[in-house]
Amino acid sequence: MNSYNINKGIGRTVEFKGLKAQYLFIFAGGLLGVLIIVMVLYIAGVNSYACMAIGGGGAGLIIWQTFSLNKKYGSHGLMKLSAKKRHPRYIICRRQIRRYIRSNPKKETA
Repeated sequence: MNSYNINKGIGRTVEFKGLKAQYLFIFAGGLLGVLIIVMVLYIAGVNSYACMAIGGGGAGLIIWQTFSLNKKYGSHGLMKLSAKKRHPRYIICRRQIRRYIRSNPKKETA
């Protein structure tokens, strides 16, 4: 009887040709966007060689940029970078210190 290894990649990030995690979605979305732009330009009547040049240049740019981001930041780097941008550098408190220390119980009126 044959034995098969099932689910060899549990717990590991998705990887395709060296691209990891969210870079796959950026890659696919970028190429889809370039395809749609080329189709709209072709339907609008732009020269077919110009459409091919725009498509090839756009696809090349998307591929180059995605692989360079993957190499620079790794699988979780873009999420860490975006979280760092949303985090405040300084916490500014302009209230006087005695306002925090003072304890005046509020009087209830009947």
